[in-house]
Amino acid sequence: MNPDHVDLGPAASHLAELVRNVAESDLTARTPCPDYRVGDLLDHIDGLALAFTWAATKDAVDLPDAAPSGDAARLGHDWRTRIPAALDALAAAWRDPDAWTGMTKAGGIELPGEVCGLVALDELVVHGWDLAVATGQPFHVDERSLEAVAAFAASFSGPGTEDQRDGAFGPEVPVPADAPLLDRVLGMLGRDPRWSP
Repeated sequence: MNPDHVDLGPAASHLAELVRNVAESDLTARTPCPDYRVGDLLDHIDGLALAFTWAATKDAVDLPDAAPSGDAARLGHDWRTRIPAALDALAAAWRDPDAWTGMTKAGGIELPGEVCGLVALDELVVHGWDLAVATGQPFHVDERSLEAVAAFAASFSGPGTEDQRDGAFGPEVPVPADAPLLDRVLGMLGRDPRWSP
């Protein structure tokens, strides 16, 4: 792998662990995503794992023209094993240097591979945090992943960048400049780092 490309493995692995540890009783719990309960978020994670794997491999299958939505009714009985396996496949796909080159498509949007890889990493980290805080699990993110997501988020944060957010993120949440980097990243991405169920 090119040293300039971030390994999605650590973030995907931690999210997979979080998924495996979700209790049945957590499936209806609130999450920081206002429209999602935990079960809906799990389905969204399942969908994004497949979508970004296809984006990495540039597979010619018929891809959906919209970002993966979340609906707990689609989870099925094997979600605790299926979703972690899909996350492992996602990380493996982005270890191929070709994934980061040329144009690809995710959620109906065409974008360069090098940007798509960062979008995938952002999804893994932010939804990992969402799932952890919603289910009372500890959350951690490796420094390299967090720094990459911070740089990505900073590119469309701050005054005058509202149009660039393109409805993909909620309004920025003010966070003190001396707050931990994770809190500042969450704020840039429209999350309140103080959120609790």
